[in-house]
Amino acid sequence: MLPSYDPQKIETEVQRGWSERGAFIASEDDEREKFYCLEMFPYPSGKLHMGHVRNYTIGDVISRYQTMLGKNVLHPMGWDAFGLPAENAAIQNKTAPAKWTHENIKHMRAQLQRLGFSYDWSREFATCDPQYYRWEQWFFTKLYERGLVYKKEAEVNWDPVDKTVLANEQVIDGRGWRSGALVEKKKIPQWFVRITDYAEELLSSLDDMEGWPDSVKTMQRNWIGKSVGAEVRFTVAGQEDLAVFTTRPDTLLGVTYLAVAADHPLTIAAAQNKPEVAAFRQQCQQSSTAEADLETMEKLGIALDIEAVHPISGESIPVWCANFVLMSYGTGAVMAVPAHDQRDYEFATKYGIDIKPVIYPLEGDLDISEQAYVEYGELRNSGQFDGLSSAQAITDITAWLVSNGLGEKRVNYRLRDWGVSRQRYWGCPIPMIYDADGKAHAAPEFPVELPTDVVMDGVGSPIKKMASFIDTIDPVNGGPASRETDTFDTFFESSWYYARYCCPDLSTAMLDQRANYWLPVDQYIGGIEHAVMHLLYARFFHKLMRDVGLLDSDEPFKRLLTQGMVIAETYLRRDENGKTEYFNPDDVEVSIDEKGVITGAVLKSDGAPVEIGPVEKMSKSKNNGVDPQSMIDKYGADTVRLFTMFAAPPDQSLEWNDDAIAGASRFLRRVWNLFAAHAETLRETGLKPQAQLQTDCASVKASRLTIHTLVQRAARDYQRQQFNTVVAAAMELTNAAEKTDWAAMGDQAPLVLSELCFNLLKILAPVTPHLCEQLWSEFGDQNSALTEGWLQVDDTALVRDEINYVVQVNGKLRGKISVAADAASADIEQLAQEDANVQKFLDGLTVRKIIVVPGKLVNIVAN
Repeated sequence: MLPSYDPQKIETEVQRGWSERGAFIASEDDEREKFYCLEMFPYPSGKLHMGHVRNYTIGDVISRYQTMLGKNVLHPMGWDAFGLPAENAAIQNKTAPAKWTHENIKHMRAQLQRLGFSYDWSREFATCDPQYYRWEQWFFTKLYERGLVYKKEAEVNWDPVDKTVLANEQVIDGRGWRSGALVEKKKIPQWFVRITDYAEELLSSLDDMEGWPDSVKTMQRNWIGKSVGAEVRFTVAGQEDLAVFTTRPDTLLGVTYLAVAADHPLTIAAAQNKPEVAAFRQQCQQSSTAEADLETMEKLGIALDIEAVHPISGESIPVWCANFVLMSYGTGAVMAVPAHDQRDYEFATKYGIDIKPVIYPLEGDLDISEQAYVEYGELRNSGQFDGLSSAQAITDITAWLVSNGLGEKRVNYRLRDWGVSRQRYWGCPIPMIYDADGKAHAAPEFPVELPTDVVMDGVGSPIKKMASFIDTIDPVNGGPASRETDTFDTFFESSWYYARYCCPDLSTAMLDQRANYWLPVDQYIGGIEHAVMHLLYARFFHKLMRDVGLLDSDEPFKRLLTQGMVIAETYLRRDENGKTEYFNPDDVEVSIDEKGVITGAVLKSDGAPVEIGPVEKMSKSKNNGVDPQSMIDKYGADTVRLFTMFAAPPDQSLEWNDDAIAGASRFLRRVWNLFAAHAETLRETGLKPQAQLQTDCASVKASRLTIHTLVQRAARDYQRQQFNTVVAAAMELTNAAEKTDWAAMGDQAPLVLSELCFNLLKILAPVTPHLCEQLWSEFGDQNSALTEGWLQVDDTALVRDEINYVVQVNGKLRGKISVAADAASADIEQLAQEDANVQKFLDGLTVRKIIVVPGKLVNIVAN
């Protein structure tokens, strides 16, 4: 007998066994092919959400599958522990960020372990551990020595109340997201890493990254933004030449104004004498500089009453200050061609600036009455260049500028150097020291440890006023000196953590040869929202580590899977002021009609009606999240894992469905009950991969055909990472087992049953490992583990005596026939026409053509 299915008890016992035998500890001393699987590590926010669960379940399924293929698998986990949320939580809870972070890590680690993920916990670390960040500090000083790090003034969003720098995303309607204060644009010294030195390699190597989604590679190409064109110099009386970059030199004779940034020297000079320019500058400084906002915001400007001289025509060109030009991009100035650029067109139309067409279509008339003409064409109104095609004019005008000393051929990149300074406390201290003259020197010893016994008062970083941290010794002459009080951008830590997992116990160096054994990561898994920040910085960091001699490989991640979001219904209510309040699904009762359609919803507390909103990503703001822990407590970890794999393909959005997770639980009970119903037989036969049978029994052949058809499909879908159809195959196999007339097979039934149950466990093992491990311990070979060996298809079982064909008449299904597997095409055609149902649809028609698709269908064309 087999006891009833108790997932909580089973999962606890199975996990204890894994822990006791160190089932997931990886070793480099292994002759098997290595496989490194990694999910993007979490920020320790306090508890897991369903997005975490889906991400980590995908990675665990892949890791377990690769283990069963016979590979030496590394599957680590750690914590992306620095960051602003810990500071905010420390202020709110009157505690230190370190204490809050480590308490959260403890809780989330327990949640991950409860889900049964196959992590090698011996390699765990948090990025706030000094023994981790000491090595990125050391590495930063090596980059400094190589000239890849520098410091310069850069404009930031400054919150005057919180006394801190805000990211663009933290500026809402010109105000700080937390304090509500009007944000100021402020220039402060910041440290930068020269990612632009690697722009071309980062771009060109994307072509060789076949294991990455095209969408991510496209996003990175666009972010790097290579542009081939010309730098053009316009002269300004009494000022330095105004340099602009353009990819369309063919439109140069159509320039009717130049636009400069609010912080451009020409704007600053004009503002000293023109209050209206000063006011416009102030307005721009309170606006967002995020690219998404720049694209959608109203384009505004003000004339500076400054004239530039066109380099070819010699005409005077007015100079404007515009809010869509940023000093941090390029030269802080752009040439405007309203006739051939839509943004320039809208700006010129708004302010009554001339619009001069110079590119005309090769066929038809030019019409710029409502919008700019942005295509290539033929030049007119361009003096000596009239009649040239755009392509030829780009070459000839660039050559003319170069020969006359008025321009250069240029390759520009949209990518800018990586600003790594943050005026935060909870981060890795930047390891630089300033002598009495303010000159920067690299710190001589590491770690430069962040003090953790602090009080967060919400006003700036506590280490900026902590003499015990700031005061130090000049590493060159031994005099008094001061430490840098900025900390690293947290992307700095997450750009190399994957490499440190290879040798986390190493105390004498950043990496050793174990990193070259494991890297690159064979499978990386995470959200597409990280496509152009984390993933680009990690690629850059990898190349830096290679060039310093720490690594042999060129890229960090061989294959990338970007999982879809977890989405759920929203329930909301709007008050008379338009404010929206969202309600958790657990607090709402819905009405469903006889067709299963939701017709309304009310609050359980008071019966007040609520609106059923759109399906959206689970989030705190929409209050539509489902607590994974409550699902685990109710159904068990295997059920939650099964649901997240079955509900949708990994790269597509998964919609939460309470009924579906209950259905997943019922299915696992069916699997358990299948083994329980045949426990006595299975104990006698054990579990065997293939039944060695020589038989003509039709039911045996049919059963084995079903088994190995599904085994073949599951093996293929595991390889394709289509785990939802893997689960579907397991469900079909369970259905087949329940419907099989085992008595009809006689004494061969135990062997076929053993074969079916063996393969069912193999298919499900990566997805629901606890249940499968427990059933294997009851009925499997005690000398081997469930995870040893993969699915094996018996090709002889796939041989069919008969094949089913569907028969179409003029493309519409009209019948089905069974024919001998070796039947000739002519025989198949004849049988199709002789089918009684098919004949009804051929009555009175003449057959013109018969198409046979081998093994699938017959289409009869008749009229």
